[in-house]
Amino acid sequence: MAFKKKAKREEENESFGKWILQVIVMAAVLLGIYYVVFTFVLSNDTVSGPSMQPTFENGDRIIALRHTSLKRNDIVILNAPDQPGALYIKRIIGLPGDTVQSKNDTLYINGKKVSQPYLKQYESKLAKGQLYTNNFTLKQLFGVSKVPANSYFVMGDHRNVSKDSRYFGFVKRKAIVGRVIFRYWPITKVSGF
Repeated sequence: MAFKKKAKREEENESFGKWILQVIVMAAVLLGIYYVVFTFVLSNDTVSGPSMQPTFENGDRIIALRHTSLKRNDIVILNAPDQPGALYIKRIIGLPGDTVQSKNDTLYINGKKVSQPYLKQYESKLAKGQLYTNNFTLKQLFGVSKVPANSYFVMGDHRNVSKDSRYFGFVKRKAIVGRVIFRYWPITKVSGF
């Protein structure tokens, strides 16, 4: 009888030990998957500052997709060219080979007027005759007429406070961390992009 109790206790201890080991292995596997996904596939970031208002507010939490194709109006996370270690969130305005011009708050890409509905909220608050986006051409800013190969021209949606390509120049493709695909915080503003 004592032998059966001892064998049963050893079996229970062995079963509990196996369970603990399984939990540890499962946690390690899940942490490994999380690390791989958020190192090579996705980027989890927090918006800091007003440069993308009203599209994004300070403190918004977002997910960006790494290694994806980019198109005009995509919102991207990029390595700040003027602040090592910092990240910026901006909107792609000009693609490689594009001409970009802003005149009287109208954006022209390759000579064609481009709609910018994401600016309406701020433009409506301006005094009559005040520009939300200062007039510029690529020739005036950088002495070139087109966005160079493998580079992008980016701007923040809050044009009169954004530090963007108008100030730090074109952004190389390798400096772009990823394209924003999802905002998950605050809960009231959960949305895909």
